[in-house]
Amino acid sequence: MKYFLATLFILGIFRLSIAQENPNPVFVFPERPDWNLIYEGDTLAFQLSVTDTLNRAYRIGYLTDEQIDIQLDSTGNFLWSPSFDLVDRLNPYKNFSIILEALFEDGEKLRREINFSVFHVNRPPLVEELPVFYVRQGMNNDVALNQMNQILDPDGDPIVFKPVLSEMPEGASLSEIGVFSWKPSRNQFRDMRDEPLKVPFIVQDQPFKSEATGVLYISPTQMDLPPEIVMVPNDSVITVKEDEFMNLNFYLTDPNGDDDIREVDFVANDPRIEKHLFQRNTATQWEFKWMPGYDFVELENGTREVEFTFFVLDESNRRTERRLLVKVEDTENLDEKDQRLFQKYKAMLIETMNLIAHLDETQNTLNKELRKAKKGTKNRAIMNASLGALTGVGPVFLEDPSKDYVTGIGGTAVLTMGTLEATDVIGRSKEDILSKMKLSIDLRNQLQTEGDQFARKYALKSRRRDSEFFTDIDKLKKQLNNKQLILLELDAAWENPKKPSDANIRKAFPDYNNEGFE
Repeated sequence: MKYFLATLFILGIFRLSIAQENPNPVFVFPERPDWNLIYEGDTLAFQLSVTDTLNRAYRIGYLTDEQIDIQLDSTGNFLWSPSFDLVDRLNPYKNFSIILEALFEDGEKLRREINFSVFHVNRPPLVEELPVFYVRQGMNNDVALNQMNQILDPDGDPIVFKPVLSEMPEGASLSEIGVFSWKPSRNQFRDMRDEPLKVPFIVQDQPFKSEATGVLYISPTQMDLPPEIVMVPNDSVITVKEDEFMNLNFYLTDPNGDDDIREVDFVANDPRIEKHLFQRNTATQWEFKWMPGYDFVELENGTREVEFTFFVLDESNRRTERRLLVKVEDTENLDEKDQRLFQKYKAMLIETMNLIAHLDETQNTLNKELRKAKKGTKNRAIMNASLGALTGVGPVFLEDPSKDYVTGIGGTAVLTMGTLEATDVIGRSKEDILSKMKLSIDLRNQLQTEGDQFARKYALKSRRRDSEFFTDIDKLKKQLNNKQLILLELDAAWENPKKPSDANIRKAFPDYNNEGFE
């Protein structure tokens, strides 16, 4: 009776519609038009009755094929709380039908089909207490929160994870799919030894945006793990040349804390590799720098293999190592090669400079001879002779060209010769001198042009390594040994009074560059 009164108080007073004139019994339902609409998790309760003009006793029940848990006793007390798994967000409501049945005392039955509409109700995600997440220092630690059984959405809705930024440790991240990543530093790792770190986060379902808050507990690992060593570049075999630097960087970490690292070192199967090449930059970062040198490989064009083992030890003598095979290839000594090529470069320019200077001096000599030849056209050559006894011969040069004779004192006859040029007297012609001067100028200009081009083109040692360098040397030598030089009758013993210094070479060829070579 108390239950019945409480039901009436909650749902209202039902009015029984009794038609005295209707002889057929009928079910009496609540008067509200939406009495058969219900949400998941809500409770539908009312008193079901039957109007019967004969006032017969009856019992009420129901029939259904649906998997629903409706409570209906024989007196008509109806009670139903639809579970949350009846409807989902993709189908926001669903209809369920039952057949009500009233059995009278005389055996007559009254039946009626009733439809109920159940609507979906979204529930927020559930986050239970999570297990402790153990992390290692200096290493990436990842935990997939979305794969934990303690975090779920009861409706099966998709969920996303959101960090509480003010509570996130420095360097940590939480993705929307629920992957928490963190690489704790040495100080962060040390702080967690006293008390676990609590990291709150938010779980939000979609598309309803209902949220729940969870807490991730983080502690340092309790296992005694070996240290780790990372080599950059991460190769097992490296090939280098004798004149090439090999630079390796090593990053160390210990899951139990960097202060657990005791020793870092390496061993090699070649005693020529010294220990000081492995240098400590910080407690957790080391560097190995090595250049084999031109004498490392004994065989020409050969190869020598060196095995390295880099290792790190912790306080418990746990050891981690990285092995590396280095193949060293024989390499030509570029320093010596560049020195030889520079000497060829400099020698060719010195030889060219000397020949240009020799031609300049020859040009000056020819200029003097030409001036002397031009001056001889203004003088006369005179000879004195007699028919009998020769009293005297006096060749002189007359200052006055208007006179064409001279008297010999004490002679018996005077012979006057016509005007003769001085060059004819000494056996040289002006045309020969001019021809040599033109040839000297042409050869000198060609040498200057070729020398300037050669000095400019091979001013850098990288250009002198090209095969064209020797081809251009041969071209320049061809100019230095020009067959026409014979016509100038150059003195083979001539030496340039100027020293072959870099300054003098640069005066002759401004693009000359010694690049620090001597």
